[in-house]
Amino acid sequence: MLSIDTKSLKETNKAAISFLKEFKEERIFAFYGKMGAGKTTFIKALCQTLGSKDNITSPTFAIINEYDTPKSGQIYHFDFYRIKNIEEAMDIGIDDYLNSGDYCFIEWPEKIEELLPEELIEVNIKEISPTSRHITAKKRQY
Repeated sequence: MLSIDTKSLKETNKAAISFLKEFKEERIFAFYGKMGAGKTTFIKALCQTLGSKDNITSPTFAIINEYDTPKSGQIYHFDFYRIKNIEEAMDIGIDDYLNSGDYCFIEWPEKIEELLPEELIEVNIKEISPTSRHITAKKRQY
């Protein structure tokens, strides 16, 4: 299990480097945390660390954003906060994305838990203060 505390955006960017080194073979990441905990901010740092030059934003209304990287392939960033039912995730072809071999960063995975693969990296982000976060990550296997 990986445990990281950050106190600034600069530390969040450093944490992204450590995180990707720790989980270099993994591609599916489920991000848990309250609204405003910093899920999108950390995903932005991960995407930038992977080399994406795209504008990384929350796909709250689009459900999915796609980002390009020069060496790491595609990154798929999901936000399932606003879906009404599991069928909406199925309609966007979630299985195809999850089986693509590309990076999948999933916000609000609890909304589609039954569609998630058995193996993934579970990331929990907790707000400690307005600028501090506690991030834990572990491989989840059923």
